[in-house]
Amino acid sequence: MTAHAGDPGVATDQRISLDWFLPLTGDSRTDLSLGSATNNDPLHKPVAQRAATIPYLSQVARAAEHLGYEAVLVPTGSGNEESWTISAALSQHTRSLQYLVAVRPGLISPTIQAQLASTFQNISDGRLRINVVGGEDVEQRRYGDHVGHDDRYRRAAEYLVILQRLWSGERVTHHGEFFDIEDAYIAPPLRVPAVYLGGSSDAAIDVAAEHADVYLTWGEPPAQAGEKIRRVRERAAARGRALSYGVRLHVIARPTSDEAWAIADALVAGLDPELIARRRAAFAVSGSVGQRRQHALTNGGTTRADLEIHPGLWAGAALVRGGAGTALVGSYEEVADLIGEYHSHGFREFVLSGYPHLEEAYWFAEGVRPLLNRRGLL
Repeated sequence: MTAHAGDPGVATDQRISLDWFLPLTGDSRTDLSLGSATNNDPLHKPVAQRAATIPYLSQVARAAEHLGYEAVLVPTGSGNEESWTISAALSQHTRSLQYLVAVRPGLISPTIQAQLASTFQNISDGRLRINVVGGEDVEQRRYGDHVGHDDRYRRAAEYLVILQRLWSGERVTHHGEFFDIEDAYIAPPLRVPAVYLGGSSDAAIDVAAEHADVYLTWGEPPAQAGEKIRRVRERAAARGRALSYGVRLHVIARPTSDEAWAIADALVAGLDPELIARRRAAFAVSGSVGQRRQHALTNGGTTRADLEIHPGLWAGAALVRGGAGTALVGSYEEVADLIGEYHSHGFREFVLSGYPHLEEAYWFAEGVRPLLNRRGLL
């Protein structure tokens, strides 16, 4: 049950944190395919109304910091600007905002990755978090990586072990299945970054249970998402570990429900039916279990009746956008209620985004955040 104003309050370890997102493919008021880390559709090259430049992205980052978001998620993908370069640049435009930088284990040496992270920590005063992502087969091949899905997660586990040893200041000699390293060492970071990991497959859940600090999942209906993190929690407990749990969602929050749904409906109405068909065909056979689950949420249609998969939870972005495809849609009160519902299933961190990212950061922070605060959730 969600705490509301006048309740005794919520224990500190049960309160939530709010994060935002950096759109490294550019930003738009109308194109839901923008913001995706990958674009596997050669016939669709979205044109950003706002390019992913440092002047624009620094506006988003500074707004997020000003509005009280704790971190921004920085995606990785061949359709993006490169995440480490952007994050390092933006860290010098902000003072307290943290950067949750997506990493694909195995594409670069774990020693170099540990060094990158350590240097980032030291130049940013410890404001780095690491988001380990699995990747699509098509996307991985663009990087010259032909390791299969489950093997990628085994490789990620080995990678993370090496990173943690290097970050601790250890000199590392490691002869494993994927990596062979002799006497590696780095200058240790100011502090070891928290590790986030998502994924819906058994392979992903096992790696998260063993190595992650935070399990981060794409938004599904609250009970369904809650069942997923129950599986992670059980596997982590069997290893003597306890994780925190986060959910990745878009948001359209307005003073009234009608205003919010009008925006959602307009976003879908502007989509090319041929683009929807191509993306649906690709998502249906994706090598990512999570991507197939997001695709299934759209129910084969494009109307609100098809796409509102739970009161206030809308799967419109999943029609054309890779990755996170669901949004919280409604009045400020309704969106706050839905966040409370996720909270009741064990979610403590909300990584949010919207179209366009600058304005939507304000709509949510000025409209929904005060309600969450009054309910004792922040």
